[in-house]
Parts: sequence; C-alpha cells; structure tokens
Amino acid sequence: MFTGIVEELGEIAGIEQGAESAVLTVRGPLVVSDATHGASIAVNGVCLTVVEHDAEQFAVDVMAETLQRSSLGALGVGDPVNLERAMRADSRFGGHIVQGHVDGTTTITARTPGDKWEVVRFDLSDDLARYVVEKGSITVDGVSLTVSAVGRDDEEAWFEVSLIPTTLDLTTLGRKQVGGPVNLEVDVLAKYVERLLTPGMVR
Repeated sequence: MFTGIVEELGEIAGIEQGAESAVLTVRGPLVVSDATHGASIAVNGVCLTVVEHDAEQFAVDVMAETLQRSSLGALGVGDPVNLERAMRADSRFGGHIVQGHVDGTTTITARTPGDKWEVVRFDLSDDLARYVVEKGSITVDGVSLTVSAVGRDDEEAWFEVSLIPTTLDLTTLGRKQVGGPVNLEVDVLAKYVERLLTPGMVR
C-alpha cells in the first residue's frame, strides 16, 4: 500500500520491449537505497515489483495487463516518473489509501496558472466519474490530490485539482502539458461503499 506522497522524481533509464511485456529500468537513488528483491515501488502510481537493483537504479517487469491499463507503455528513455516506496506500518500517513492499482488513464485538458498554484483539468470517463467527488481524494500519476471541482460539459465529465508549488516542482505534474496522459486511481473506499450498497452485490 502507498500514500500518494511522491518521494522522488526518477527517470526511465532503459526499456526492454517484449512481445506482450516490458522490463523498465528506473533511476531512483532514494527509493532504491533500501530496496530488496521483491520490494514494491510505485512508478507513476503503478505498483511494480523490484527484480534487480543497484545503488542507483532498479528494474521491474511490466506485464501486458499493466501496459494496457496504464500509461507506462507510452514512456520513453529519459522520461521523468514519480516514485514512492511502499508505506511502512510505523510511518506517517500523509496522503490517502493508494493501492497502486490503476483504474484507467486520462489526459490533461487545461492548465490555468494562479498566483502560486495551478489549476489542472482532466477528462473523466463515466465509469470512474461516480467515484470522484469535490473535496475527495484521487491519485494522478501516483500523486495524492484533493479534487477541487467536478463537472460535465457536453456530456463529457471532468475534474480539477489545484497544484501547490511543491507538487509542481517535485512531481511530473508540473511538467506535463495539455494532452499528456496520466494514470488515475480513484478512492478505493468509494468502490467498497458502492459494492456494499448495491443490492445483490454482497452475498
């Protein structure tokens, strides 16, 4: 489990493409400092398992399912990525419950600069829109964020987040432009509540 508090802005150091999978090598000296074989590290919000590592970088296997459901397949060598190690049981819970299980991808549709922050708008598919509420939590490329607004234009749903200078400086969200793809993970608690309240779903 993760919290959505990015620890390090890493970089894709290598990509080995397979027929239906890939091996990513990621540079991240901080997150790899205490890594072991089999450790979990979230890369742009996707929980991946360390298969090899040294003092500077680590390698992970990315299966077809992950490539299809996330934006990892669009990454190239040199691209920055958000990195977070799995949460320790005795550490502070700074964000919200993040599983590292991406629910889908979307794109940035607008960026509106403010005085010391920036409002960023994203498209939202109908199958995920029901889980997103104003002032609720959402994970975008592994970053725990508070939804500042939700809406619908011409039958297309959207949501907005307000990014503070720290988030703009220390995560990929400060660099991605309009049209850039991102991974989304909605609040898992909302999905459990839906299941519990849907007649016939719980037996």
